[in-house]
Amino acid sequence: MLDVANIKVKYGQIEALHDVSISVPEGKIVTLIGANGAGKTTLLRSLSGLLPLSNGKVELHGEDITREKPHRRVARGLAHVPEGRMVFANLSIAENLEMGAFLRKDKDGISKDLAYVYELFPRLEERKRQQAGTLSGGEQQMLAIGRALMSAPQCLMLDEPSLGIAPILTRIIFDKIVEINQERKLTILLVEQNVNLALEISSFGYVIETGNILFEGSSQDLRNDPRVREAYMGG
Repeated sequence: MLDVANIKVKYGQIEALHDVSISVPEGKIVTLIGANGAGKTTLLRSLSGLLPLSNGKVELHGEDITREKPHRRVARGLAHVPEGRMVFANLSIAENLEMGAFLRKDKDGISKDLAYVYELFPRLEERKRQQAGTLSGGEQQMLAIGRALMSAPQCLMLDEPSLGIAPILTRIIFDKIVEINQERKLTILLVEQNVNLALEISSFGYVIETGNILFEGSSQDLRNDPRVREAYMGG
């Protein structure tokens, strides 16, 4: 579904990603773990076209999207739920979801996806006229995921969905991520600091540190790797 080969990203003269290569197979959940400042968010922002590459190639479904604008990547089926959720605070829940479908013309499909989002997150339907900025962190995360689903993605990139959220809501959101993957056959690239939870729901993982991929393997192998356990899982 998503293939990333030898990409480099620079902030000025500082190279933030060094020849990073990852692959996200269709229909799977793949997780990217690492400490703060390791390059996780930079990688997602570069894949969605928000940061230019200084080297490398990005392919979606075998088609080169390396130079495409962000909105063209969304139209192709690559959706990004950013760190910090970035909902439109002054718009209602319903209006935020409508914005997610901005590029679409298929009214029937939009209606079906909206019904699916409300079924997935009933709390959003209950409060659909409420301003997004008044929601809790967990509710805003549900909205950010719902807004991304409204673009009819084939590959969903999630950046730190547990950030700043109460543990009980974190569990609910991760259960919903699994549900989306299984019901919609949606490919997911997950960036997450809660390493235990991320490896629990994914099938494959990458460990990134200072812009380099250090380890990769099945999620089970990474959970059992003493280096990963010591560095990211408290031993």
